[in-house]
Amino acid sequence: MARAKTKAPIDLGRALVEAFLTNERINQVLLEIVSPEIWRAQPPCSKRRNIATSFAHMHNVRCMRLKMSARDHRTPNRLDRAEVSIDEAKKALRESAAAIVGLIERSLAVGGHVPDHRPDVVALVCAAITHDAHHRGQICHWAARLGAPLTPEQSLKMWEWDKRWKEVSR
Repeated sequence: MARAKTKAPIDLGRALVEAFLTNERINQVLLEIVSPEIWRAQPPCSKRRNIATSFAHMHNVRCMRLKMSARDHRTPNRLDRAEVSIDEAKKALRESAAAIVGLIERSLAVGGHVPDHRPDVVALVCAAITHDAHHRGQICHWAARLGAPLTPEQSLKMWEWDKRWKEVSR
């Protein structure tokens, strides 16, 4: 009888960090794909937001969480939704992602507890990824409605989690 290969246990803390970083890599992929021509165009199905303001919102929500849960650490500057460029969004999201990773790591070091966030660091990461994914879906929908749909190949780049994970795993 053949023996099953024994794999090393997963470092769940590292896995949480890498899941969040993979999510951020997917945000960056979408920023690289989205057509600059529709960056500020108003989607017919949205009264308040467009693609630019949605990316700013994603960053600003992270900043809000950091202000509440990482008071003793520097919080990135919020983005001006009315003025943000694609390059500014890329940079700001990378910066807020790094700050969130710091929060995740500090929370793991104290048993998974996140200041002013319940129930724990796992919920924090799940909520952050879900929030970003929700807005990525809106952005992809709006791109199509604005006449610049993502190609199947471009869409696939956002769903190839294993490939995006390899780009961020340490």
